[in-house]
Amino acid sequence: MSASASWIARDAAAVWHPFTQHATWTDDDPTVVDRAEGPWLWDVDGRRYLDGVSSLWTTTLGHGHPEVNAAIAAQLARLDHSTFLGTTHTPGIELSEALVALAPKGDGPDLTKVFYAGDGSSAVEAALKIAYQYSTQTGRARPKFVRLDHAYHGDTLGAVAVGGHELFHEAYRPLLLETIGVASPGDRANGADRCALAVADLTATMDEHGDQVCAIIVEPMMQGAAGMLDHDAQFLRTARALADAHGALLIFDEVATGIGRTGRMWAAEHAGVVPDLLTCGKGITGGYLPLSAVLAAEHVFAAFLSRPGDTSPRTFFHGHTYTANPLCCAAALANLRVMGEQDVVARAARLGDRLGKLLEPVAAKDGVVEVRRLGTMIGVEVAPAGDRTGFRVCQAARARGVWLRPLGDTVVVMPPLTLGDDEADLLVDTLDAAIDEVLA
Repeated sequence: MSASASWIARDAAAVWHPFTQHATWTDDDPTVVDRAEGPWLWDVDGRRYLDGVSSLWTTTLGHGHPEVNAAIAAQLARLDHSTFLGTTHTPGIELSEALVALAPKGDGPDLTKVFYAGDGSSAVEAALKIAYQYSTQTGRARPKFVRLDHAYHGDTLGAVAVGGHELFHEAYRPLLLETIGVASPGDRANGADRCALAVADLTATMDEHGDQVCAIIVEPMMQGAAGMLDHDAQFLRTARALADAHGALLIFDEVATGIGRTGRMWAAEHAGVVPDLLTCGKGITGGYLPLSAVLAAEHVFAAFLSRPGDTSPRTFFHGHTYTANPLCCAAALANLRVMGEQDVVARAARLGDRLGKLLEPVAAKDGVVEVRRLGTMIGVEVAPAGDRTGFRVCQAARARGVWLRPLGDTVVVMPPLTLGDDEADLLVDTLDAAIDEVLA
């Protein structure tokens, strides 16, 4: 028995994986990852794979970056953990300052405060609660949220409530908050007019329900889990104007799109729009440790400050045990420092352009529906050819030494932001060959 087979048998006996149908889990010959370096992964049998999805969209500088490693080790020697409830610590303060300095600028308020969470879902959960409590403390409670069709914001109940991905969320609808779905500006079913249709739908929705809406929540420029649905920046500008006109907050979920993924530090920068609340995660620590945050505008934060004559506390009663863990903050600080010193966001923009050029022949293939890209966020949609076509393309790529993951029949390509030219060539050449194999 190979090392992989032995470990998979033990896994099947004890582990419950996320987003996994365990009735067929072992039939799919899962990879048992043993170690990683740079853009590469190795399994327990010694086989090497190019990490074509940044370990679920998190790795920015590559695995095992020496400066991030050193920062975590130095922090571990000094302070492993201390609660952020009633105390503070230097890496948490420094990271907050860094995030505020990096926050997007443009049409909208300045983002001046940072609230920490643990992962993308918990950051969204915090943002939703902030938005609702803000409405109660600045006038009257507004119980509704406006969300996009096909949206994905995570898997906690609040995040599910503002999601629009029925495959993931349908089972939980009876448990959820009241939300209003509007057309997605990235929905290809609406053709070339999709942004105009979405703008019209959002406008009509806010005209009818605006006084009941505490927030509009959007994945700016790219709906990731929907299959990499990119959209026009005009939708974000309209959302900003409508939120302002109706007294609602605007939330941008940049958990996937932030930290350089779209060729800008924040996807919001493509539209020149600033939300009232911005969630970030995934790449914030460079893919090392779980950390997320909500960046908040000063006027939002101010609504949570107690005032003379208050009959109830304005405190935001929300948090968790490992809020702003010092090791996570140290990793994030090192990641952001290296990104700045090495101009990684500009490098990511150039990498995205290179991948886009390399993918032009792939996009022209029979059986390839569309290649969608913004920066290094790429979705290659293939036409169904039997069951699980996207999955079979990823399996064919893995057999050639490139690890990819599908979203239905859309193959996601999202490598580390520092991927070299030779590895970019390998990534696209392998995907090309895998598509040919499956669609032949």
